[in-house]
Amino acid sequence: MGIVAGLDSSSAFTRIVVCDTETGAVLRQGYAPHPQPTAEPDGASPHETDPQAWLLSLGEAAGGGLLEGVQAIGVSAQQHGLLPLDPQGGLVRPALVGNDKRGQVAAADLIEAFGGRHPWVEAVGSVPHAAQPVAKLAWLARTEPEAARRIAVVMSPHDWLVWQLLGRPARRTTDRGGASGTGYWSAATGSWRPDLVELALGHRALLPEVLGPADAAGTTPEGLLISAGTGETMAAALGLGLGPGDAVVSLGASGSVMAVHHEAVSEPGGLVTSLADATGMHLPVVNTSNAVRALRGTAELLGTDLEGLSELALKSTPGAHGLVLLPYLEGERTPNLPHSAGTLSGLRRDSMKPEHLARAAFEGMLCGLVDALDVLRSRGVEIRRVFLLGAAAELPAVQAAAPGLFGTQVVVPAPADYAALGAARQAAWALGVAQGTLAPHTPPVWPAPAAQVFEPGEEFPAWQAVRQQYIATREQIHPGAFQGPDRHNAP
Repeated sequence: MGIVAGLDSSSAFTRIVVCDTETGAVLRQGYAPHPQPTAEPDGASPHETDPQAWLLSLGEAAGGGLLEGVQAIGVSAQQHGLLPLDPQGGLVRPALVGNDKRGQVAAADLIEAFGGRHPWVEAVGSVPHAAQPVAKLAWLARTEPEAARRIAVVMSPHDWLVWQLLGRPARRTTDRGGASGTGYWSAATGSWRPDLVELALGHRALLPEVLGPADAAGTTPEGLLISAGTGETMAAALGLGLGPGDAVVSLGASGSVMAVHHEAVSEPGGLVTSLADATGMHLPVVNTSNAVRALRGTAELLGTDLEGLSELALKSTPGAHGLVLLPYLEGERTPNLPHSAGTLSGLRRDSMKPEHLARAAFEGMLCGLVDALDVLRSRGVEIRRVFLLGAAAELPAVQAAAPGLFGTQVVVPAPADYAALGAARQAAWALGVAQGTLAPHTPPVWPAPAAQVFEPGEEFPAWQAVRQQYIATREQIHPGAFQGPDRHNAP
């Protein structure tokens, strides 16, 4: 029996799971919080941190002999982070992590400088946004030019952690998943675009070597194998055991939809972010600006919480007595309506009841996510089942409506550290390849996670009528929102 560890370094904590290589069974677990990123007095929330804190958290999580007997470690870490290094590997400035929105203007300028949204989609399969490292580099070049000129190497959080675990070797590595989120690596061609780094930063910088899914980044002097590592999204997909035909709908304040596909996927308007996964496949993602924030807003309006809103919604019927909520409370990314607002239509005297508004909020949120699913479907991505993630996935009103609106089987996995599990599975894969017991194209088979499964059922036609009601309202308020890719191509 072999033993491996998966390490997930998120923005808030480090989680470690120690697993059996054959069964995936979790043998031991560790946890430690991270210090929270700093915030400027004006509320700009720059999300800067000293990455040494990640190493301290890692050491605390691994205390008490947690890693005893471990043969290999996989690393998952927060995405969209940027560690700017000088030629000697020292930090030029604190790491930029998370959803730092200071690069919004820089991202827009990059789009314009490269000729618009469509050229970016053709180059790397996505359009720059504030969180991406390419926008962070452009922001640094503009606001901290002296620091920007000193940048010789750029790394992501998981790259840097792997490099530290290996003792800071001359060779620096990353994986396809992490590289695909930078804004200067193409999932379609599998290659860096150093010209885009130069466009953003003003000069070229050294980029890590991109490893294959089952490759090892190296071995520590003690003989501990370190796998390639990956971003949290890709690690969670590996931990869930996703394959072709599987999609994930993540319910946060905003929403995201991603699916496993055999080739890179893009959309001329940039609605799709073309990511790679941790198995050699692809993981196209579509984001919405509004998901659970629409539920919370409605709950506050009705003087209740999410659980109470769910109870209210179940007192209504599909279609919410004619009420339709377009949940564009913070503008919207899918469809691309950044300056829009939410709309409640279909108000009649008999529909003006709390339960109908509650039902409309759930249906509006889920229909907005179906719009995102339909973007992937329109690009040839097959979706046979949907994994529903996030605390709101446990709400009965979500579970009642999602299968019929999505038109697929819906799986709600039991809560678990899926990113850490995915990192452990990657470590087991790299270890098996190194030992000659596993093929480099097939990850180890671990049991599927415990989950609730919901089918569309006999009410499917009624839910599709709800969907059509939503589309009719959306087209009335925002005609042509999804028609014609050319309208997206302006910078």
